[in-house]
Amino acid sequence: MVCIGIMRTVHDDLAAVDLNLLRVLDVLLAERHVTRAAARLGLTQSAASHALARLRAQLDDPLLVRGPRGALVPTARAEALQPVVAHALAELAAVWRGAGFEPATARRTFHVAAGDYAELVLLPALVARLARLAPGVDLFVRTVPDDVAGALASGAVDVVLAPARPRDLTGGCFQRALFDETFTCAVRAEHPGARGRLTLDRFCALDHLLIAPRGTAGGFVDDALAALGRQRRVAVAVPHFLIAPLVLAGTDLIATVPRRIATAFAPMIPLALRPPPIELTGFTTHLLWHERAAADPAQRWLRDQLVAVAKLTG
Repeated sequence: MVCIGIMRTVHDDLAAVDLNLLRVLDVLLAERHVTRAAARLGLTQSAASHALARLRAQLDDPLLVRGPRGALVPTARAEALQPVVAHALAELAAVWRGAGFEPATARRTFHVAAGDYAELVLLPALVARLARLAPGVDLFVRTVPDDVAGALASGAVDVVLAPARPRDLTGGCFQRALFDETFTCAVRAEHPGARGRLTLDRFCALDHLLIAPRGTAGGFVDDALAALGRQRRVAVAVPHFLIAPLVLAGTDLIATVPRRIATAFAPMIPLALRPPPIELTGFTTHLLWHERAAADPAQRWLRDQLVAVAKLTG
């Protein structure tokens, strides 16, 4: 025969307790005087005395007894209860009013989703800022999930840094534009095609390096060329922006990359930058978050820091 026990919970233990009495108990144990406790609580002396009587009945303990010269002194049970009740009320009050966020003393981990482009542009300044303002805050960065809205809603990530897609703005997601980006064409500085103006014919004649984050052929450059009845040869495709300058440095390939990528690598890798010979639409990097985190002080602070460092990207 199998016996099924019933597990007691905190709700079972507190079922008969009037939680308002905890406030009365806290003040009575602090004041050790019914009249003064009543005044602090905004009660009559009679109401405070009645509350003390109920507490004594529920706890099966006198709690406060007469000591020398008639002063009230706590019993052993009351002394054990006092710090616990005071702490519990303080914790509840902090949660109820919404505790603030003190970055200088905070211990917190933030989870950020970003592609390698956003990492390069924003993370160095963000990490330096966190080290200065919030040395106890940790940062975990992961790739942008396919289901951005789901990851934000579940709390798997706190914010996402990426161009916003319509499907990312469903189910309570919010966005804020951080900065706009344009494209430039980059080749190694000694590339034979680096001299002179980059014409459409020269552009199409060169072998191209394609950044294909999702591993698919084609892209906005190919679409723009097709609209003009032109095409290019993509000789190499890579999944990440950050590898592109290193590949360009040792080849005669040309890549069409975000301006901030090219200018970040230019001091380290000799690159020649040229305006694209076709009109290309840029993109906007957004900060995305979910309404579940919208009012959280720590999350608001993180978003403010990201907005601040985005203004420094130029």
